[in-house]
Amino acid sequence: MDTNEKSLALHKENKGKISIESKVSINTREDLALAYTPGVAEPCRKIHEDLREAYTYTSKGNLVAVVTDGTAVLGLGDIGPEAAMPVMEGKAILFKEFAGVDAVPICLDTKISEEIIQTVRFLAPTFGGINLEDISSPRCFEIEKQLDDLLPIPVFHDDQHGTAIVVVAGIMNSLRLIKKELSEIKVVLNGPGAAGTAIITMLMDMGIKEAVICDEYGILAGNRPEPMDEHKKRLAQRSNPQQANGDLSDAMKGADVFIGVSVGGIVTREMIQSMANDAIVFAMANPIPEIMYDEAKAAGARIMGTGRSDFPNQINNVLAFPGIFKGALAVRATTINNEMKVAAAKAIADMIPEEELSEDYIIPDALNKKVAEQVAEYVAQAARNTGVATI
Repeated sequence: MDTNEKSLALHKENKGKISIESKVSINTREDLALAYTPGVAEPCRKIHEDLREAYTYTSKGNLVAVVTDGTAVLGLGDIGPEAAMPVMEGKAILFKEFAGVDAVPICLDTKISEEIIQTVRFLAPTFGGINLEDISSPRCFEIEKQLDDLLPIPVFHDDQHGTAIVVVAGIMNSLRLIKKELSEIKVVLNGPGAAGTAIITMLMDMGIKEAVICDEYGILAGNRPEPMDEHKKRLAQRSNPQQANGDLSDAMKGADVFIGVSVGGIVTREMIQSMANDAIVFAMANPIPEIMYDEAKAAGARIMGTGRSDFPNQINNVLAFPGIFKGALAVRATTINNEMKVAAAKAIADMIPEEELSEDYIIPDALNKKVAEQVAEYVAQAARNTGVATI
């Protein structure tokens, strides 16, 4: 059987991937009286007197909602909430396996942003954090922002920020290896959707001076005739005030870094050859990258990363989100701010000592469960440093 057939068999045999496991046993009348009536009334009273006690007497402090509307699932697109469930279950088991965080899939049967916001708002008292997942762009930006403003718990859209954090970690280590600084490099990004927008925004916030952003029509520019969503207009204004025009091949000339979160096969050898020396290429379209690993290396890319596990330097969100939530929950953070995201990227990068860095090892292995512990520590400290930790 191939991977698809094996995956079908696994899901069918287990009827999904998650179940609920009790922390306490019910074997005697006293067990029943303590876990349920009449004893359960006492923790209820304590929480009613002080809502913060929910973190003491319930599972709230280690419970995350994984919320989707099924509109942007993997590379499958808008397949609906029921078909999105296997991915959300998968996310839940990654939370548990890598960080010991309990997570519950919540697949919503609406595409109306206001309804998603209201539904999550009503569900929020149950959870210590909200992980938004596979919600289409540009709707995902406003949904996350409004929920982050409304709720006193962390809200995190992993497709945006999880990807950005791992990419930034990989770039940090790549630059350490080739002895260049963030402030002196030119970065080209193709695909300013949810992930792409978060990646390039994070890099610009960290000090990238020259960023060129492309979509299917070419370089984002305020004067071009093709329509742009509001988030693209903002990116164009910030990254391209001179309103330079051109296509992807024009953008990549002299670039130090190419980041692709778009479609497979759109980058040619000639484009890689036109980049600066020691070129860094993160081609993350799945399953087919913007350019294949061997082809990019043959064209002169010094460092190459993809989203695939069968090539070196896999850019995988599992390096970020479990530890981020573990750290945020540990200090009861009210949000996940930019400083916490940068701390997470630094934690991932710091997992590889400088003497161990190589062209094929600039990012930790996705299965390295020690990463989540370090990410949690860095994130918790950043939350304390910036005043968003409540304990």
